Amino acid sequence: MSKVRIGMIGTGGIANWHARQLLELPEAAITAIADPSADNRAKFVTEHKLESVSAYSDYKEMLAQAELDAVIICSPHTLHYEQASDVLNRGLHVMIEKPMVCSSEEARQLIDLSNQVGKLMQVSYQRHFQPEFLYIKEAIENGEIGKLTSITASLYQEWRQGTPGSWRANPALSGGGFLMDSGSHIIDVLLWTTGLTPVEVKPQLHMHGTPVEIDTFTSIRFAEGQVAGLNLVGFSPCWHETFVFCGENGGIFYDNGRITLRRLREEPIVPELPKASTNQDKSFVDAILGRHEVLVPGEFALKVVKLSEMIYEAAGYSPLTAANNGEGE
Repeated sequence: MSKVRIGMIGTGGIANWHARQLLELPEAAITAIADPSADNRAKFVTEHKLESVSAYSDYKEMLAQAELDAVIICSPHTLHYEQASDVLNRGLHVMIEKPMVCSSEEARQLIDLSNQVGKLMQVSYQRHFQPEFLYIKEAIENGEIGKLTSITASLYQEWRQGTPGSWRANPALSGGGFLMDSGSHIIDVLLWTTGLTPVEVKPQLHMHGTPVEIDTFTSIRFAEGQVAGLNLVGFSPCWHETFVFCGENGGIFYDNGRITLRRLREEPIVPELPKASTNQDKSFVDAILGRHEVLVPGEFALKVVKLSEMIYEAAGYSPLTAANNGEGE
């Protein structure tokens, strides 16, 4: 194919990031978009100068009428499963924004479907392509801090203040709160950089008077013997992201993009980071063109979904029940 023809389901928020990255690629073209909001569609077309794009209010019409090779899904979380299923059943490749879906059963079904129809499925966890996290993963694998003993992962964000009245605060569309949304990135990093397998979680959730969880504090025990603390604070005055990976011979400290390698009684080391060579959109297009395998496959994203599910279940919180009770409407 001369260009990978891409359709977008959802044109608000994160879709603009995908559009900017796709427009940098000579091998890709955004040829169709779908969004129930006429204002969103018009704004998206204008901002990215997509005068020749076909626009639809219903994504199913786009799938039936537009000539496409692949679709990127940027819609509310609980819609991902049906939309991705429809895309795959049309014989198209698909990339899904995080979280992949809202249950491990849905994740498994999508993995089976993508294998059955022979089409690629990628999940858009961008930290897999960022130099800071590539360094952390490689340093742990190479034994720079010895055998890993514990991890602390924290994210603070003014999420509670910015979501009232939005779909993110409605469990029928969000499938959960801060943990399911921005927190999904932190769970992704925790599992991807370490390769560990969670077997037990002990969470505390704080709802702050909303139908979805805002703050989550979780201790995690892994099958390999390590322990972790996962702190997701959605009622914060600002964004602040930290990770600490402790090992038998040192530790890696990440603080809002700054990385320090520490060893006992030695001066701190600021490591040289690898150069960024791709991103989630370029890697998706390259995988379609056969240049490499899918770098964030559904099989990995299933692990993120499973840990999120474990935390909700252990806390006795069910987003589905909250949605059925009409909370968040």
